[in-house]
Amino acid sequence: MIQTDILIIGAGPVGLFTVFEAGLLKLRCHLVDALPIAGGQLAEIYPKKPIYDIPGYPSVLAGELVDNLMEQIAPFNPGFTLGERAEEIKEVGEKMYQLTTNRGTVIQAPVIAIAAGLGCFEPRKPPIPGLDKFEDKGVDYMVKDPEKFRDKRLLIAGGGDSALDWTIELADIAQEVTLIHRRTSFRGALDSVDKVMELAKKNKVNLITEAQATGVSGNGVLKEVTIKTKSQGEFNKEVDNFIPLFGLTPKLGPIANWGLNIDKNAILVDTRDYSTNVPGIYAIGDINTYDGKLKLILCGFHEGTLMVQSAFKYIYPDAKLSFKYTTVAGVNGFEDQKLA
Repeated sequence: MIQTDILIIGAGPVGLFTVFEAGLLKLRCHLVDALPIAGGQLAEIYPKKPIYDIPGYPSVLAGELVDNLMEQIAPFNPGFTLGERAEEIKEVGEKMYQLTTNRGTVIQAPVIAIAAGLGCFEPRKPPIPGLDKFEDKGVDYMVKDPEKFRDKRLLIAGGGDSALDWTIELADIAQEVTLIHRRTSFRGALDSVDKVMELAKKNKVNLITEAQATGVSGNGVLKEVTIKTKSQGEFNKEVDNFIPLFGLTPKLGPIANWGLNIDKNAILVDTRDYSTNVPGIYAIGDINTYDGKLKLILCGFHEGTLMVQSAFKYIYPDAKLSFKYTTVAGVNGFEDQKLA
């Protein structure tokens, strides 16, 4: 059994920064995330995408931001349970919750901070007959390790940032990359669109617009994908991997059954400290909702900062909290002054 002060559900940027703010108050944190790596969507879906609204960074790659957050929280030695979904929560004593994951990991803490972004994500799958038979056998809905596709013949479908970014990234790794999209225009960043167009001109990427995959076939593993186009009609293409990148569908998952006040798949909170209707449980970042809510990373950072101040008072109601600026004390300078 794992015991900690604050159990953070969600290891995205908001959850990670909350570790830093909690660490300044000498509160231990343990993070649980269904994804196999820390960083949430930034690390899993678009690590190469630039972010422009992080204070102090005119532009920072999503993956780089995650790396910086991990470096920032390293002095506080947080625990991680990754690749496991938070499944069940129950009270096991006064001011003590117990969480059990879908793989049986048990964690206890007096405070739970739900920083699960938009909840659990499931890939949006194209309506292709028999597609599920080739999942993990040539059909992939995410790119977790680019090396898996080295020297392979790839067919990527989609018109958003993920499809564009991975087309660019895999063009130098795969034997062949074909990108198909139902329309002639793309939804992704203009810079990414320009790069894909340039790769297509140089014959490093096969770009087919006004096209969609309609069928898959193979003997145990994927061998061919049927493509229907406006200009060429329908034809079969031999591929090693088919990667439909149509985004993810957010769902609250088990969180919806925890007795929290929910409004349109988001958790209602008190903006004084982002507490929920259940004492000791908070919700920060994109998972929560309130009047004037903005789903921005920097807003989540603010919410996490106020939340840990409230969490400290909840855990130690009789202790005096002496707040100081990190510019005065530094991170290490906080170690001896938390409890007065």
